[in-house]
Amino acid sequence: MKIRETEIEGVWILEPRIHTDHRGFFMETFHKQWLKSLGLPQEFKQDNHSFSKEKGVLRGLHYQLNPKAQSKLVRVVTGSIYDVVVDLRRDSTTYGHWLGFVLDSESNRQLLVPKGMAHGFCTLSPNTTVLYKVDEYYDPSLDRGIKWDDEKLSIDWPVASPVLSDKDFALPSLEQAEFDFSIKE
Repeated sequence: MKIRETEIEGVWILEPRIHTDHRGFFMETFHKQWLKSLGLPQEFKQDNHSFSKEKGVLRGLHYQLNPKAQSKLVRVVTGSIYDVVVDLRRDSTTYGHWLGFVLDSESNRQLLVPKGMAHGFCTLSPNTTVLYKVDEYYDPSLDRGIKWDDEKLSIDWPVASPVLSDKDFALPSLEQAEFDFSIKE
């Protein structure tokens, strides 16, 4: 496994070793020691599966409040996405900054998103399947989000008019959003 640090502390790209032959391929998609090597001894509690039938489906920007804030390990099984994280940790030097990554079923790269980040993605191809592990159970009472096209964030999404859920369409701006994350958590 090749592990790459990004410009935002705690956000990592994981590139698995893929073993191919005439039958196809084999790879390990999760290994607890990878996270321990990063100083993140995480125990994932829930797996989530997202399918988007159209190109341009945008899901996010989502996060969950403490005490059920979630770290995520995201990977694409079919298709491709533009995956975005926004640092919501007020004491971070990158507070309010965002990063975008292309994840696809061809490269099999994965994204590790720590607690304290808003997370979302836009499908770049139809029939896209995304799997992600989280280290806390979903709690609808703590579920929050930020508007995908917040002017302050100025995220460079690959689509001007995405396909959104009613929930995502109604999310507040960064300035109106509720969160209180710290980099020390």
